[in-house]
Amino acid sequence: AYLADDFEVTGPDGGGGEEPGPVIPAAPAGLTAGATTTSSVALSWNAVSGATGYKVYRDGVQATTSTGTSATVTGLTADTAYQFSVSATNAAGESVKSAAVSARTAKNGTGPVTTVPKHAVTGYWQNFNNGATVQTLADVPDAYDIIAVSFADATANAGEITFTLDSAGLGGYTDEQFRADLAAKQADGKSVIISVGGEKGAVAVNDSASAQRFADSTYALMEEYGFDGVDIDLENGLNSTYMTEALTKLHEKAGDGLVLTMAPQTIDMQSPENEYFKTALATKDFLTVVNMQYYNSGSMLGCDGQVYAQGTVDFLTALACIQLENGLDASQVGIGVPASPKAAGGGYVEPSVVNDALDCLTRGTGCGSFKPEKTYPALRGAMTWSTNWDADTGNAWSNVVGPHVDDLP
Repeated sequence: AYLADDFEVTGPDGGGGEEPGPVIPAAPAGLTAGATTTSSVALSWNAVSGATGYKVYRDGVQATTSTGTSATVTGLTADTAYQFSVSATNAAGESVKSAAVSARTAKNGTGPVTTVPKHAVTGYWQNFNNGATVQTLADVPDAYDIIAVSFADATANAGEITFTLDSAGLGGYTDEQFRADLAAKQADGKSVIISVGGEKGAVAVNDSASAQRFADSTYALMEEYGFDGVDIDLENGLNSTYMTEALTKLHEKAGDGLVLTMAPQTIDMQSPENEYFKTALATKDFLTVVNMQYYNSGSMLGCDGQVYAQGTVDFLTALACIQLENGLDASQVGIGVPASPKAAGGGYVEPSVVNDALDCLTRGTGCGSFKPEKTYPALRGAMTWSTNWDADTGNAWSNVVGPHVDDLP
């Protein structure tokens, strides 16, 4: 016979056991290399069950960590091949490394590898909270082909810019996750650029020294974060001579992969003699698109000399005609509008009106009283301020305009 004290009952039937602790996760699968710059490689992989983090290795040496399933390895040498692997971690330890993938950084002067589609939708992403929906880059809908991160910051040195993520204003969005989301967007074929200016932006490029600082600091941000280029949104004026010099120097550094966009106000594009217009024409050889802001301006002259009120299809088409008939290629012209009435003081039009304007300019249909003498099938597309205000209305703007831009001739 056995006494009760001679043994104990354990396990699920007896109830005397302990819950099992975490086990070391499996090695990640699906590691792939995405967008590259001269100094960085974007990586992504499949999630691993039970993992709480990941370690990324470059040539067998840990390069960075991530809490998600993507990361960008920076600080690399141009035109150099590297091998990358990743492991999964949790409280129990670290998995074995994944199968390695190879990637080569871009050559100096070749620029980023992402390309802008023939017809493109541009959206400004807000690095601040002004009452619109707060987003991560990952939240930006797939309809957007170019995402302009708004905004860079001016330093005390004229022409120099920097960038600091507003983590507190964006609900704790970390710099690490921002970089990973940026790389993931590029891996999906999107261009992510840094926007300079805005309503309160004060970046002064008024001599050769400040032009050099602008080019150097912008390129440094492209190297550090992987930005594909820059957006010029200077609403307080610019000097065409020295901004052209700055952008030319930047293009020499970044190469033909540079994505260069501009967002002048309507008054800035009324004549090719205006400083903004002169800058666009002077950089035409490598300019991607000018998305003029067709809002917050009141009535303006169209290319036929008639006055048109903002908030109408005629305002969009007759003012676009000025750029189209005065030196810019149709592929360098886009229509910039607010995503919602809250996004601007005036000039909002329904997304369907934007589509009418696009059709009028590219197909000759959907026009109002103004009808251009010819069509411009290569028109680049449309822009909105902002992806955040778009999200505020359930992405009503991009859900309508995005597919239409894709279907342009």
